[in-house]
Amino acid sequence: MRAVVQRVREASVTVDGRVVGAIGPGLAILVGVTHGDTEAEARYLARKIAHLRIFTDVEGKLNLSALDVGGSALVVSQFTLYADCRKGRRPSFSAAARPEVADPLIERFIEFLREEGLPVESGQFQAEMLVRIFNDGPVTIILDTQEIMPQR
Repeated sequence: MRAVVQRVREASVTVDGRVVGAIGPGLAILVGVTHGDTEAEARYLARKIAHLRIFTDVEGKLNLSALDVGGSALVVSQFTLYADCRKGRRPSFSAAARPEVADPLIERFIEFLREEGLPVESGQFQAEMLVRIFNDGPVTIILDTQEIMPQR
């Protein structure tokens, strides 16, 4: 799984003119699923993100997590995180998992974030979404379970 995590002042997702998810301060998480990803990756990524220390403490150091500051998370499925742009000008998305695999895994990821204690809102899978992100900092972190997960 791959995620782009942004510290935000607020974020929202609109589908067909209707807001389907919105948060105040916290994390906007764009998440993609690739072939072979399992619940183990979803659980690991959720735990890592919930405890990621990217909020400032009283000394101005990145020392606090979203949990520490009472933040929320807005999760948006994003198959384009697995774009392969090595050849030509049109990205290939063959590394992205099929919707029937990705959708349930993203839902499990959301459940795991909630189990960690984060309030979570989300976008709508396979919908044309307008995502508004008010990046705070800006702070943007890219995580890929193939790079950060301990080998099994």
